[in-house]
Amino acid sequence: ACSLLFLPFDLMLANVLLTLPQPPTITHQSPKDFIIDPRENILIYCEAKGKPHPSFSWTRNGTHFDVEKDSKVLMKPSSGTLVIDISGEKAEAYEGIYQCTARNEHGTAVSNNIFIRQSRSPLWSKERKEAIMVQVGVSLVLQCGPPAGLPPPIIFWMDNNFQRLPQNTRVSQALNGDLYFSNVLLDDTRNDYICYARFPHTQTIQQKQPITVKVLDMDAINETVAALYNYTNNLFVGEYSPSGERRPSFMAPLGRSSTQMALRGGVLELECIAEGLPTPEVSWYKESGDLPSSRMSFHNFQKTLKIADVMEADAGDYRCTAKNSLGSAHHTIKVNVKAAPFWISAPRNLILAPKETGILTCRVSGDPKPQIAWSVNGVPIKDSPKDTSRKVEDDTVILSDVQTGSSAVYQCNASNEFGYLLANAFVNVLAEAPRVLTPPNNVYQVITNNPAFLDCASFGSPIPTITWFKDSQTSILNRDPYVIHNNGTLEINVAQSLNSGKYTCIASNNLGTRENHVYLEVKEPTRILAQPEYMVVQRNRKAVFECKVKHDPTLIPTMNWLKDNGELPDDERFLVDTDSLTINEVTEEDEGTYTCVMNTTLDQDSASAMLTVVVSGTDTGFSSPEEPDPPTDLELTDQRERSVQLTWIPGDEHNSPTQKFLVQYEDLLHQAGVWHNLTEEEGTKTTAHLDLSPYAYYSFRVLAVNHVGYSQPSQPSRQYRTNPAAPDVNPTDVHGVGTEHNNLVISWKELTGLQSNGPGLQYKVNWRQKDVEEDWLSETVANASKYVVSGTPTFVPYEVKVQAVNDYGNGPAPEAVVGYSGEDVPMSAPESVQVLVQNGTLAEVHWEPVLTSMVRGRLQGYKVSYWRERSLHQAEAQQEEQQVLLFSGNRTDGRLPGLKPYSLYTLNIRVVNGKGEGPPSPNHNFETPEGVPGPPSFLRIKNTDMDSLTLEWGPPQDNNGRLTGYTLKYQPVNSSNELGPVEEMMFPANETTVILADLKYSTRYKFYFNAKTIKGSGPTITEEAVTIMDEGDGMFTSKVFSNKTFFSAYTSYHPPKYLPFSIHTFCLSILTFSPTPPFPPGKEDWTKECVNGSSGSQTHLIKGLKPGTSYRVRLVVKDHSEATIHSTEELVITLPAMKSDQVDLATQGWFIGLMCAIALLILVLLIICFIKRNKGGKYPVKEKEDAHQDPEIQPMKDDDGTFGEYSDTEDHKPLKGSRTPSNGTVKRDDSDDSLVDYGEGGDGQFNEDGSFIGQYSGKKEKDTHEGNESSEAPSPVNAMNSFV
Repeated sequence: ACSLLFLPFDLMLANVLLTLPQPPTITHQSPKDFIIDPRENILIYCEAKGKPHPSFSWTRNGTHFDVEKDSKVLMKPSSGTLVIDISGEKAEAYEGIYQCTARNEHGTAVSNNIFIRQSRSPLWSKERKEAIMVQVGVSLVLQCGPPAGLPPPIIFWMDNNFQRLPQNTRVSQALNGDLYFSNVLLDDTRNDYICYARFPHTQTIQQKQPITVKVLDMDAINETVAALYNYTNNLFVGEYSPSGERRPSFMAPLGRSSTQMALRGGVLELECIAEGLPTPEVSWYKESGDLPSSRMSFHNFQKTLKIADVMEADAGDYRCTAKNSLGSAHHTIKVNVKAAPFWISAPRNLILAPKETGILTCRVSGDPKPQIAWSVNGVPIKDSPKDTSRKVEDDTVILSDVQTGSSAVYQCNASNEFGYLLANAFVNVLAEAPRVLTPPNNVYQVITNNPAFLDCASFGSPIPTITWFKDSQTSILNRDPYVIHNNGTLEINVAQSLNSGKYTCIASNNLGTRENHVYLEVKEPTRILAQPEYMVVQRNRKAVFECKVKHDPTLIPTMNWLKDNGELPDDERFLVDTDSLTINEVTEEDEGTYTCVMNTTLDQDSASAMLTVVVSGTDTGFSSPEEPDPPTDLELTDQRERSVQLTWIPGDEHNSPTQKFLVQYEDLLHQAGVWHNLTEEEGTKTTAHLDLSPYAYYSFRVLAVNHVGYSQPSQPSRQYRTNPAAPDVNPTDVHGVGTEHNNLVISWKELTGLQSNGPGLQYKVNWRQKDVEEDWLSETVANASKYVVSGTPTFVPYEVKVQAVNDYGNGPAPEAVVGYSGEDVPMSAPESVQVLVQNGTLAEVHWEPVLTSMVRGRLQGYKVSYWRERSLHQAEAQQEEQQVLLFSGNRTDGRLPGLKPYSLYTLNIRVVNGKGEGPPSPNHNFETPEGVPGPPSFLRIKNTDMDSLTLEWGPPQDNNGRLTGYTLKYQPVNSSNELGPVEEMMFPANETTVILADLKYSTRYKFYFNAKTIKGSGPTITEEAVTIMDEGDGMFTSKVFSNKTFFSAYTSYHPPKYLPFSIHTFCLSILTFSPTPPFPPGKEDWTKECVNGSSGSQTHLIKGLKPGTSYRVRLVVKDHSEATIHSTEELVITLPAMKSDQVDLATQGWFIGLMCAIALLILVLLIICFIKRNKGGKYPVKEKEDAHQDPEIQPMKDDDGTFGEYSDTEDHKPLKGSRTPSNGTVKRDDSDDSLVDYGEGGDGQFNEDGSFIGQYSGKKEKDTHEGNESSEAPSPVNAMNSFV
């Protein structure tokens, strides 16, 4: 017989269920979020099993999807899987939410909602990038802004040669794809900063237009010019920052703190990118605990902290620090961990018999707490027909008294804002007779003293009851040495040979009975009797390791030898015999540890010994020591009944003195072939006096031992037989213990064959009840180690003794041992139960002990069971889970800790012995006094104003008594976190809200709130709030500035010293209006200018204003979320009119008269010239012009009779330093009323003889040359040239 390998129970049960009616079960489906490739057919999986096989249908976007009407859609045979052919079609036509339904006559199962979306890789929007000019040393951000793809693209930066741009602690790519420079170098100048986006689904790569960056070294520019550059701030990216060293500040995220949300099980990525010179280094730590080292990693040169498999414990404040040699900056990221629904316990399929009760549980968790909705056969339970046998309680469905034909599939849907879970669980109502699934006649083999497990897997509805029988005798009970598990398996804790035999398991329910037979064989263990021993062997000599084994004769052993836990060398010098290993001609390489391993099919045993090789005398010129030769000529003298004298002649010592002699014996009568150590003698002796036992056949041998090792054994002596006699000793380890309430089991350790002293060994067992005048009762047994006395009283003391007896007499008189008959469960309960309540959380319980006669066993203690019935606030009982305390020994009192104040409790007490528990005492009620309350359930702050706010709170969840009121303390906190004076207020217990007035505006307050009972105040909860900033807070001023070419105004804003918020942006709103009120009605067209507000006080220059005009200006302060947190009152700015010394010539009388005279003179000259020309003559001016042709003055065109255009090429060349836009357009001021139009600008020019050429040709020249002028505002160099 041999051990068998059996199929797992789950597999056997699955095979059985395939033959029975079964509702549908979804076995395979597509993922919830399914992104498809538009170039391939769409495959939406839906596979299910059931009996009969289910049919399938689909919904799309909540309505029925008729597969047969769409020629492009195919449903696979015997399956719900859809194959959609999109050749010639657009994949987006099939986008939507799909759900599969599998149904048969026993129920309906549904799949998840499968969201089908087409992968997308949109093109980059067309844009033209101007070159970015930046000063060396300042920070820079190159924005990528990739198109939103599905799924999102992977971003990377490369150059024109498709080589990745090098990144380091100074230059790195952010999570959003932007390229950050902590400070720029001259080497950063290049024209091929290209952002690429790779879309993984379609494997396409798109690129952004190249970005050109020019880094300028400002040291080479005149300080005045540099100041003007920074003043006008038109050419450079960002606001001016000196190129010298500076301490770090954060580029992303902005401000001192930010928040980020992560989902449980997802990946959290935190990013901090800093600028500064020298380049700052970034480090991270968690303020409220340690970083999860096993799940975290740093990326992007320590700028990104990545935490995988996010847990709730990962929530908290993470602080990143940027540091260089000039200082450091800090940013705190508050991480909130939320969770999509996740399973604690998903509903499991139920197989119920008619009239049985079953429970479906759908335990989920998440943050926010998921909402649970139940459906049956795909229809919400609230919309399904009413079923009196079904009761829904939140996450549980209770089915009572089910009937045949009520099989169904239930769906549990748990959802919150981050996702949902959907589970199907069927309830299959079956009436099936038992089936035993374990194959019949299995043979189980086990080694003695090991546990044995006998299977009896079964199926039936109702669930069968399993009963075991051994050898067709009485049934096996669930107690030592047997344990019957819930699945029917029979366990024998410590198998013995007497447990071998035939076992029968019977599975039964109300529909029938089935039985199965299995067999157990308990085998003897494998043991090494003669182990290999340590050896020191001369080189080129022989080494022999002995390994004799005893094993069960029905098992086939296999002997293996190992050297240093590896295989033996492949060398013919190594000879393996059945019980030894011989190594011939040993060498130094043979040294090591040799292990013999004896294996059987059930167990193994092993033993090891070391081999040491020494150099022989022939190799070194002198004789080295060896083990001695074995003794010879063994003789037995002075032979007596119980002793004999053994003499021998020592062998050659081989240069190592003999240290001792070992005498061994073999008992041919009881253990032939096994040698036992008998005695040792000094190395100088050659005789030994040997004490012997009766009734034994002795042979002796001797081994000599020196420093090198043991000699070979001597030849055995002649056999010496001793005569039989009465036993010398009695059995040991005598015990008396009852296994049943009416028996006493007397056990002992049997004598060995050598101890029997003669044939016919038996044991005389004696017993009597202790302290009772009665005679000893006795029974003689053979070949046994225990005897069972039946019909004893329950748990009474007995005196027991066991005496050895053989054919030659009795052993010595045995000593009595006290034992006890079997226990039974106690008969009575403790009485006079009293409870002394110490305080709201502790009580003492006292009771009278149970009489010893009623305990009926060994007293183990008293078990106090107590539970909280309800709070004294509540009228209805809400019993909580029972708590149990065991007080060991013969106690009469105990303490009950952990009670809840102001509650009604119930307790009872049971006495416990070795057999079990007695009946409970009558239930005893007691009440705990009031205690301090728990913390208020919440404290909320609402309706925050400049000088007031509203507080709302909820009562404690644990009042622990009658609430007497609430205490509120609050105090202001300044920007350095220093606390101000404390204000205290009291409120009655029935209030839940209060309005606090007379608070300081723009101030942070900290609130402390707790509840009170007559016992005192409970724990305090805290909150903080900030009052709104005063509308007039902060100073907002203006100053007008002008020169010959433009009018401007400075606006300055100085915020209050302490702000409860972080300023992100200042926005100026500017409106032009009539200088004389009232202001014009109607829609107001405001102009908005925004600047960075992180530096606190701001001074901003408003340009392009008109003289003599009034402006209304107001300032709005925004935070990081672009929310308005403060606005100022409107400020009126009035620009003065043109100064009096700037006289408008067009309004002067003398100038008008002069112009009129000149015009009249010119008219007269023109008339004269006309007359002269008609006469064919030439006037003097004409002659002068013909003689000195001015190349700058073009003659009149003959074809159209117009004057030639005048071109002042020198004056209209672009100024050095100006830029010409690529589109050739010129931006003009919004107002045409400029000084240029009055002749004060650069376009109106006088010629050499003083004539006002610009009066006639200036407008035309402007149109002609405007394509060459800059579209940008005048540069500082242009402005300076205009002043010269």
